[in-house]
Amino acid sequence: VVSTQSTGSSGINAEYGKQWYQRRVRASQKMKDFTSEPMGEKPVTSLAGIGEKLGGKLYDEGFQFAYNVLGQFLVLGKNEDLLVMWLKDKVGANSKQAGDCAKCLKDWCDSFL
Repeated sequence: VVSTQSTGSSGINAEYGKQWYQRRVRASQKMKDFTSEPMGEKPVTSLAGIGEKLGGKLYDEGFQFAYNVLGQFLVLGKNEDLLVMWLKDKVGANSKQAGDCAKCLKDWCDSFL
């Protein structure tokens, strides 16, 4: 006899959905926080898409502050696609992480430059 009773996978899916939503809310808040004020000496991890792991890799490459990555973005002509490729190549960022960072810097530039 085959059971048709649920094994609880919908509970797992619901928990995953909740975690995904919470990460998106945090990422959105991080982007808003970053783009709402001058750069100052914010750590590289204040950039959207850059957490502790990628921040550590950027730090090791000499990019300890957000303005260091902004400088790279400006050298690349404020081209988001080039920054995405650079982040993937330099520190192994995935497309989402690199895209969030590029958008964050573009939005900041649009507000402050």
